[in-house]
Amino acid sequence: MEYSLENIEALLSTMKNSDEIKSADIPCIDLYMDQVTTLFDDKLSSQKRNDEDAVLTKTMINNYAKAKILPPIKNKRYNKQQIMLLVLIYNLKQILSLEDIKAIFDPILIKLSANPNDADFLHDIYEQFLDEKGKQANNLIDNFINELGTSESEVNQMDLLMKVLLLISSATIQKRMAEKIIDTYFKNEK
Repeated sequence: MEYSLENIEALLSTMKNSDEIKSADIPCIDLYMDQVTTLFDDKLSSQKRNDEDAVLTKTMINNYAKAKILPPIKNKRYNKQQIMLLVLIYNLKQILSLEDIKAIFDPILIKLSANPNDADFLHDIYEQFLDEKGKQANNLIDNFINELGTSESEVNQMDLLMKVLLLISSATIQKRMAEKIIDTYFKNEK
């Protein structure tokens, strides 16, 4: 593939405004596990690296339930709040351990168990997350493309290698920052 700015921009622009499971996409009726995995596959398939990758499997869901990062499942059906939590887990699991996810979900799970009928706060968190995530993705991609476009020479493989190294370094720093916050404010608080 040619290392032109246009090709790189086209490649990365597919990540802008990527599909998400919006709260309006989640049915108000409870879903069986197969329906949940189908919803994830239908809505988030554009986020897969390879076509054969699974977005969410039954095993993953069972592991999340065993780790107690989901409220108890009733009658083998998942309600809207549980599906929202699964979407958040899907996003967090890319970087964090289940232990870390449990630590940051504990306040949500405590609040949901105290008053299961009052889940508006989870809806608000979910909507704000999707909105901010979309803005952040667009800004990161635009900044990356702008930086490539301001280089003195043509884009080449070594330029891209350096960009990949810096992207990974940035992701590592951000992961460590998140872990420090989790360790200080979610794990040590107990």
